[in-house]
Amino acid sequence: MAALRRGRKTLLPPLCRAFSGRRCQLAPERGAERRDATPSRVSRFCPPRKSCHDWIGPPDKYSNLRPVHFYIPENESPLEQKLRELRQETQEWNQQFWANQNLTFSKEKEEFIHSRLKAEGLGLRTESGQKATLNAEEMAGFYKEFLSKNFQKHMYYNREWYKRNFAITFFMARVALERIWSKLRLKRKKSRS
Repeated sequence: MAALRRGRKTLLPPLCRAFSGRRCQLAPERGAERRDATPSRVSRFCPPRKSCHDWIGPPDKYSNLRPVHFYIPENESPLEQKLRELRQETQEWNQQFWANQNLTFSKEKEEFIHSRLKAEGLGLRTESGQKATLNAEEMAGFYKEFLSKNFQKHMYYNREWYKRNFAITFFMARVALERIWSKLRLKRKKSRS
């Protein structure tokens, strides 16, 4: 276990330093203008203004995903900006997909339960006033049907998710290399002076 920790310590600091900067600024949320007009579906979590790191907020009540507030270094390079924007777009796309998917799932689940209870001649409430439910075997049919019906949508999502993650990983590597080269150039300039 100690060997793993030592290995992690050697990898994490360069990566952490690669994405941290001297000055602190968080990326504005996209659609901030829209938030004033209509209530936002994403959590209103707000990290401290002086933060120099990405912050992860509480889970969104529709998508169940945690939104990320991205840090913007004062001296952000065009490549770093492109990486940050790609990460923001991916987060927004992911939030939107799962919010829509969860809404569809809930709606169809309620319709399924309602239709089954009606077919069995039961009401939506039990005699004690609690919400009537179906057992696990009855719900298994719904789950199987829902997954089958949404198979193509999930395949598209998975393909797109992998594409986006590979692109993000590629840009992270380029940013890390860019920072290493700039540090090497600074060392050469200092040694020549």
